[in-house]
Amino acid sequence: LSSCTSAAEKEMGGAEQREKQYRAHRGFGDRRGGVISARTYFYADEAKCDQHMETFLRCIDASSGSSEDGFSAIKLTALGRPQFLLQFSEVLVKWRRFFHQMAAEQGQAGRAALEMKLEVEKLQEALANLGIATKAESQHWFTGENLGVSGTVDLLDWNSLIDSRTKLSKLLLVPNMQTGQLEPLLSRFTEEEDLQMKRMLQRMDVLAKRATEKGVRLMVDAEQSYFQPAISRLTLEMQRRFNRDRAIIFNTYQCYLKEAYDNVTVDVELSRREGWHFGTKLVRGAYMEQERERAAQIGYEDPINPTYEKTNEMYHRCLDYILEEIKHSRKANVMVASHNEDTVKFTLRRMMELGIHPSEKKVYFGQLLGMCDQITFPLGQAGFPVYKYVPYGPVKEVLPYLSRRAQENRGFVQRANRERDLLWREVKRRLLAGSLFS
Repeated sequence: LSSCTSAAEKEMGGAEQREKQYRAHRGFGDRRGGVISARTYFYADEAKCDQHMETFLRCIDASSGSSEDGFSAIKLTALGRPQFLLQFSEVLVKWRRFFHQMAAEQGQAGRAALEMKLEVEKLQEALANLGIATKAESQHWFTGENLGVSGTVDLLDWNSLIDSRTKLSKLLLVPNMQTGQLEPLLSRFTEEEDLQMKRMLQRMDVLAKRATEKGVRLMVDAEQSYFQPAISRLTLEMQRRFNRDRAIIFNTYQCYLKEAYDNVTVDVELSRREGWHFGTKLVRGAYMEQERERAAQIGYEDPINPTYEKTNEMYHRCLDYILEEIKHSRKANVMVASHNEDTVKFTLRRMMELGIHPSEKKVYFGQLLGMCDQITFPLGQAGFPVYKYVPYGPVKEVLPYLSRRAQENRGFVQRANRERDLLWREVKRRLLAGSLFS
């Protein structure tokens, strides 16, 4: 729990000023609660983070040695103190919310994220009235970043400002529309905390360089919603650097989140504008039970779609958008990480309709080792790139994860029965054909 709180907050009690979703809460200090299908890392010290990095490096090397086109997965909470992810996530969410508030004032409430465009002159007036920046200062932001040349600023332009603003000042301010007061977005870090943040970024850089050198794609796993904005943003920065020639870095989008489609479309558009290869892994999500309970107990909006059907719709909507992008640009890549047969069938049908051939290796399929082989093997035999997700690590650390997977497998009885029936049907077919061992 203490690793999610800064020294300044402990000393001055500033954590209470943070938004509820982005505060550390004692009742949810153990992030394993209600989480079955994901491994959880806890911060011990910087040396432990270095050990995790070395383990990830060995995994990249192993993937390179066993496959010409391998993948390796990492978690950012294994590489640094989660306090940074928590606070940076709050910064990004507030900055984006401020954009939506300004768009609403310009009569654009309810539009899709990329359809909102702020008129620069009105935006400058609003920033001046709120005391954030004079018109001359904000004019420098837009001309300096070569933004607003069309007279408008969209969400991608707005997001790019946070880089230059953060460089200009460690104390990023944004108005609270309810109180009218300017509030700091990013709490001041101590010198040691600042070093911890830089070390996390350095570890990410080391892993990305090794993956590029070895020809292995690096998937950055998604985590809890209060960490995810920062994880996605840091992954995006790696994609901008390392995905120039091919997709090396893959971001993960959790389709049980209400904002999943907006996140996918905004990031795809950024890759178009900047000319790099978009890489993604689509999942439904592993933290639903914990996310719902945390939101209900602490008192903020549940970030999860209301029903499983809505999550399925979101998954297929995001997937279809990416498949369309592959058809038009051939610079997008997607890992369909799913045990859902309907989703796999949907993907195959849309690939055929859009003329995306499996030999192009733009669409990959992934299932967990030991599960859903009735999906994995036929896909591989038909020539589709398909992968098995392999858990690894010291027994004492991985055993809790594996035990939770065993509990989850109880819910797969029907699926296991179906797999058994399919295997038995194949045995009988071969017996009748006289080709049992062929």
